[in-house]
Amino acid sequence: MPRKRMLMLLPLCLMTVGCNWLMPLIFMGDHKRTVPAEFDKLSGKRVLVFVWAEPETLFDYPHIRYELSEHVKTRLEERVDDCEVVASGAVEDFMQRTYDAANDPQHTGKHFQVDMVLYVELLQFQVRDPTSPDLLQGKLSTAVTIFDLAADPDQLSEYTLAPIDVAFPESPTVMSRRNAMLIRRETYAKFAEQLVRKFHEHQVEL
Repeated sequence: MPRKRMLMLLPLCLMTVGCNWLMPLIFMGDHKRTVPAEFDKLSGKRVLVFVWAEPETLFDYPHIRYELSEHVKTRLEERVDDCEVVASGAVEDFMQRTYDAANDPQHTGKHFQVDMVLYVELLQFQVRDPTSPDLLQGKLSTAVTIFDLAADPDQLSEYTLAPIDVAFPESPTVMSRRNAMLIRRETYAKFAEQLVRKFHEHQVEL
């Protein structure tokens, strides 16, 4: 077909396919929205991550306070500018050695001379559903509170943030030893990501 005739037919082809031909070009942009921090006062502060768990949860997962706080500590120091977080091992050691420390986040925070305590109350944690023990799915639910230990007496010193519920994977999967360890680790990581997003501006997909 001669080149001139091909050029004449091109507009007709575009009209035939209509706007659908152009839609990929329209939607190729970066379609995200910016979400502000729910609490933006951790930057430049010394922070302690305090995880509370039921005795029954600690019986099944004796290291969960340390493991969860370590994931959160790592993410905080990566994402929040100049945020100094107390070593998770030091906090866990103090909680085990000191009577009632495991139930007193403010006392523990004062001991470590921090500005803020990030209090994570673990309401639910499971990797196996008791009704289907052969299937695995990590589930983690928490309440989140910030205690500002450096606040003046006439200032607000306690902030309740939106709770967090995490499930990984989205659907239960068949149990194996390797799966159990992977799912537990990924559930921690997903939780830490959602928690730390509360403290810095971030983007989400539309």
